[in-house]
Amino acid sequence: MYYKLNTVSEIARVFKTFIGYLKRPDLYPELGRKIIKNTLNRNGAFKGKEKTNLWASQIAVNQEIAVKKLFNLEFQPFSERYPQEFGRALDIQNACPIKMGGAGALELLYSACEFTQAQTVIETGVAYGWSSFATLTSLQKRNGTLYSSDMPYLGQNGDQYVGCVVPDYLRGNWKLFRHADRESLPKILKESREIDVVHYDSDKSYEGMMWAYKTLYPKLRKGGVFISDDINDNSAFQDFCEQEKIVPTVVEFERKFVGIFVKE
Repeated sequence: MYYKLNTVSEIARVFKTFIGYLKRPDLYPELGRKIIKNTLNRNGAFKGKEKTNLWASQIAVNQEIAVKKLFNLEFQPFSERYPQEFGRALDIQNACPIKMGGAGALELLYSACEFTQAQTVIETGVAYGWSSFATLTSLQKRNGTLYSSDMPYLGQNGDQYVGCVVPDYLRGNWKLFRHADRESLPKILKESREIDVVHYDSDKSYEGMMWAYKTLYPKLRKGGVFISDDINDNSAFQDFCEQEKIVPTVVEFERKFVGIFVKE
């Protein structure tokens, strides 16, 4: 997170977050990384942003085209496929006193799980749990497992609401790790089987994204699907794909870009 402190409330929130870290020695490694990112390496987080936004805008397609191109599946909005479940989840989100991330490209994620007949999925970033909800809806058909990594919401007292939209009947297929990716992912990879789908949606710094990509990609099986949200924040996704000689698909969604590819 990159702070530009303009108001008293923002200063108070940052102070509260800092105190939250101090109370959690298990989170000290992440605190150290955030201090470095916010002081010594602020500009590095957005490395290559202009380059990637130009590249992405030239090749981006919508979700419907991506689902047909990559998975040869019929596109159907998640809210229409599961209207009652979606409606209940939306009611829970609207009643939540803590504001977190929105639903995201649920159709893309659900279709990736259906295409791979996923048994094992790893995601980073949970918030309300919309992506977890979509993933688990597919996984429970095969009794698969979703492994999620998500940092505690130290500055908002929001921990109790993380994953709140995920229905109880899906939680038996879910394992949630509440630390930063650099602590959670090694534990997840020791426990999980070969990965069918990766969904990255956490640390949006260049260094953080590149580290996670290089950690997760080797564990993704051939024919597995790799999805990364918010690739427009820097050039990590573009650079990684170029390094690995991957030709990705870019999806434009709510004025942002999602990167996706099937591992050959």
